Amino acid sequence: MQNLFSIAGKVALVTGGSRGIGRMIAAGFVEAGAKVYISARKREACDQAAAELSKNGTCLSVPGDLSTEAGVQQVAAALAGQESALHILVNNAGANWGAPLSEYPDAAWDKVFNTNLKGPFLLTRTLLALLEKGARSGDPARVINIGSIDGLHVPLLETYAYSASKAGLHHLTRVLARALAPRGITVNAVAPGPFQSKMMAATLERFHDAIVASCPLGRIGEPQDMAGVAIYLASRAGAYLTGAVIPVDGGISTCV
Repeated sequence: MQNLFSIAGKVALVTGGSRGIGRMIAAGFVEAGAKVYISARKREACDQAAAELSKNGTCLSVPGDLSTEAGVQQVAAALAGQESALHILVNNAGANWGAPLSEYPDAAWDKVFNTNLKGPFLLTRTLLALLEKGARSGDPARVINIGSIDGLHVPLLETYAYSASKAGLHHLTRVLARALAPRGITVNAVAPGPFQSKMMAATLERFHDAIVASCPLGRIGEPQDMAGVAIYLASRAGAYLTGAVIPVDGGISTCV
């Protein structure tokens, strides 16, 4: 039981790991003894975050734009050049765009879907060989997709592509879970509610009190909440779970 939630010695890649929810997960993994690679589109931000997280363990930077095939190949090649196996892949890199329906641009739809849905699919597919090498009997390799409660219910804000892409990611999680289970890889999703992040900053500034009031647990999510569920999914404790979408939202999704 002492090792049930241990991820010490595992190799993890967290996309979008330089800030927000990705950084919360990466920080938790680092402090739990994993060797963590983080990816982000901006090299300087990725390098800086990795240096800061390395104060508590091992964190390395592999920057790249994961909304494109070229960026996916770049990150995968960098990782394969340093590691012979990957135990944990966290597909967290995401984009959002809000605009009225009549003004919603095609470019926004493409950007959000390429980042939130196509990118996780391409990266998971590209890293399959490394993930298979990371699988052990009774301890499969893990893919953890970061969705959203906006993919579980209809949000108040006009974020059409974001909500649709996260709902798609939730279902892609189930499809991949069934396909990859025989290969020793589990695939699960986390659907976060409101957390302090750059993506949520404007929303929380405008609606903080209303969001807290709508949350049965009466608060905004904290970094430990996100790190905790990710460590559970990545550890022996979560080894028999696949195809699940776990809301981490203080109960908000139970109210709709």
